[in-house]
Amino acid sequence: IRGFQWLYSNTNKGLGSCLADDMGLGKTVQSICLILKIIEEKELRHPALVICPTTLIGNWLKECQKFAPSLNILTYHGTKRQLTTTSADLVITTYGLVRRESGKFQKRKWGLVIIDEAQNIKNADSKQSRAVKALKSGASIALSGTPVENRLSELWSIFDYLNPAYLGSQANFIRRFAIPIEKYRDHKKIDLLKKTTAPFM
Repeated sequence: IRGFQWLYSNTNKGLGSCLADDMGLGKTVQSICLILKIIEEKELRHPALVICPTTLIGNWLKECQKFAPSLNILTYHGTKRQLTTTSADLVITTYGLVRRESGKFQKRKWGLVIIDEAQNIKNADSKQSRAVKALKSGASIALSGTPVENRLSELWSIFDYLNPAYLGSQANFIRRFAIPIEKYRDHKKIDLLKKTTAPFM
């Protein structure tokens, strides 16, 4: 409940959020609750879009059928896929398709974009990350049990998607946070980064 309320509050203000609960603690359910709440308030003017690894499509469908059977869902995947979103509340697709068919996704408006396993955009310069960040949406949510796997620049990339420019440029972030923390374990910088990101993670 707390997670859903936090997501809703940030989304309502037009701010992106990174839900970084561990695996199995209900990130998908909290996201589904958010979609239902936005629909209930008649604020979902365009379909919501979930981007996830191929292996998680079935999980999203199962969770939606269990907790939100009222949702009209389009799964954009497979050889006979068609991106006809006229009556869809939610479109579920993969990172690979968003990358390969970026133009198709970017020319549409999305009410909400949720990226699952958000570490898939940890490399800010990859074609996949750029395709995801180019999407036009009312709000953005990132789901990840591991928002930082190897380097702090991965966290910057996720925040660059959620709230562009909030953490400054990548070069500035590396100079201000990544080098002092990764190289020198600067505890003041660690505390500052925690305080800076806490409202959105």
